[in-house]
Amino acid sequence: MRLHSSALLLIGALALAACNNPNRFGAGGAGGAGGAGGYGGVGTTGLGGANDPNSPAYFSQTVGDRVLFAVDQSTLSPEARMILTGQAQWLASHPQYTAIIEGHADEQGTREYNLALGARRASAVQEFLISQGVAPNRLRTVSYGKERPLQVCSEESCYAQNRRAVTVISVGAGS
Repeated sequence: MRLHSSALLLIGALALAACNNPNRFGAGGAGGAGGAGGYGGVGTTGLGGANDPNSPAYFSQTVGDRVLFAVDQSTLSPEARMILTGQAQWLASHPQYTAIIEGHADEQGTREYNLALGARRASAVQEFLISQGVAPNRLRTVSYGKERPLQVCSEESCYAQNRRAVTVISVGAGS
């Protein structure tokens, strides 16, 4: 009986390990440096790749899927507004896509503070996209606070990359 239990535990552990894909969101987490979490596995050339203006890869790499923020701020910079204007134009010409706007913060501050800051950043992006004509029912927001950093180090260069909002697109009707 003991051997039977051990075998079942081993099989269960192997099954769970097989389900684990640590790079499922691309490098650095959802919407990380390797790509947006919404499209996974899309190449950079050909149909569906970064050279196809109708693809999520094109949106992520050419239009730009993220904007950065100053310390403790959720105000959009002129550069962020330029990127978001491009996102709004792309979304207007691709009505089959919806977007989740992820708000992120650097590791400084409490978890609660950074979740609230991430939510403000995501909302700022959402409000801007709506002001540019994107239907509200195509946009959702989520805050990850400091839980999904792109860079992990205690230097300003890392903190600056983690203070961001990422627009992750996927095919689907708005609700």
